[in-house]
Amino acid sequence: METTESLIRMEHPPHAIAYKKNGFPFPRILRKVALFILVFILFFHFSNSFLGLDSDQRGQTVKEILQVLERHPTGLANVTKEELAEVIFEEAYRYNHDPKFILALIAIESEFQNWSVSEQGAKGLMQIMPYVAESLAQDLGIEWSGDRTLFNPYLNIRMGIYYLSQLILDFKDIRIALTAYNYGPTYVKGLIDRKEKIPSNYYRKFLTAYQNI
Repeated sequence: METTESLIRMEHPPHAIAYKKNGFPFPRILRKVALFILVFILFFHFSNSFLGLDSDQRGQTVKEILQVLERHPTGLANVTKEELAEVIFEEAYRYNHDPKFILALIAIESEFQNWSVSEQGAKGLMQIMPYVAESLAQDLGIEWSGDRTLFNPYLNIRMGIYYLSQLILDFKDIRIALTAYNYGPTYVKGLIDRKEKIPSNYYRKFLTAYQNI
């Protein structure tokens, strides 16, 4: 999940410079300091990108998300869709995603049908396999209750967005991460290890959905 502008900017890290003085582990300290500064900057940036939205902007974005949900047969009550729009907004911005990005993923995974089950057994709005969802629930501190958890739209969205964000961190490439979301990260890592071509059909399908949201 090509557009006119990159969804995620990737830059090469600066080359490390080795320093030695009386056997003191100077490079290691520098790396720790640099990592701390980077984490602080990212936290500050992401927090402000979220908090920088005033109540009117937030309300308008949530309204637009709800309008997308209302255009599709989700199988959910109206009040649930209203609350779900809020959750999609909050979780998308928690991980610095455009809510439209998440809506496009939901569109191609489940067509917005909350009770959707794939032939492989993936379930819910973001089509998560049960064994994957159980691990995600543990990471997020969500009580795991099998299908009850997977078909809870709020929890499904939380787990799905978190899962996608982890894949992006792992693969460092949004296109590969999206492919791994659909095909499975083990399969995609195998292709990379064998230097085989990674399928692009899912990414193209995502772009079409993204442009049509």
